Amino acid sequence: MSGIDALPPLRAVIATHGLVAKKALGQNFILDLNLTSRIARAAGDLTACDVVEVGPGPGGLTRGLLAEGARHVVAVEKDARCLPALEQIAAAYPGRLTVVPGDALDVDLTPHLTPPVRIVANLPYNVGTELLVRWLTPPVWPPVWTSLTLMFQHEVAERIVARPGSKANGRLAILAQWRTVPRIVLDLPPEAFTPAPKVRSAVVHLAARPEPAFPADAAVLERVVAAAFNQRRKMLRAALRGLAPDIEDRLIAAGIAPTQRAEEIGVEAFCALARRIATP
Repeated sequence: MSGIDALPPLRAVIATHGLVAKKALGQNFILDLNLTSRIARAAGDLTACDVVEVGPGPGGLTRGLLAEGARHVVAVEKDARCLPALEQIAAAYPGRLTVVPGDALDVDLTPHLTPPVRIVANLPYNVGTELLVRWLTPPVWPPVWTSLTLMFQHEVAERIVARPGSKANGRLAILAQWRTVPRIVLDLPPEAFTPAPKVRSAVVHLAARPEPAFPADAAVLERVVAAAFNQRRKMLRAALRGLAPDIEDRLIAAGIAPTQRAEEIGVEAFCALARRIATP
């Protein structure tokens, strides 16, 4: 018995299917099913939700999500070696797990989902940030998902929740905090994973805001934030010179000193500046 269901322990699953984690795929497996259940619980009540999981591997978090009552889990897996193990889980939870082979960066999951939708994943390290940015920047808001509960390297998690004045403050913090309420809900040491990574990890829960925290055009805000942090050591009057010839006046009108640097600025001020940039 595994402790949360009648399926074999994860170490046995890995041995049976030869699922040695591949560094090229950013794989680090969590084998403690009590821990995967804790991660699932951090996502909130899943009983009335469809859940998207990216990179389930041998299915530890998948089993946690199903055991915690997720209505339906749609798991996207790029590694074909993992599919037999996931199909075994699907058989144990009839009608509640759909396994979609493919790359999460390319696959359209919309046909498999019925709202409300939550995304819960121990993201592969090599695509985690790219996926997060995609989820935070859909064509329309609010998005199809109501929350993201995601595992990152601890350094990335700190960048998501960083405050103005922190060295970790950057593009990721602005994009995340503009449209969601992010918080770190769980810290994990390297030994929680197989193989153990060289760094600590953390689970971040991001609850989608019905509307962004402050008004701003998304495309303009992204352009302003990208320009500001691409040259974060420069004063904003220099870093943003290419956005408008009178950038100093627009900074002052937005309540920002032209001599400030990007890491000193928070979401509200960046949105105010984006509105000034968008005005002819």
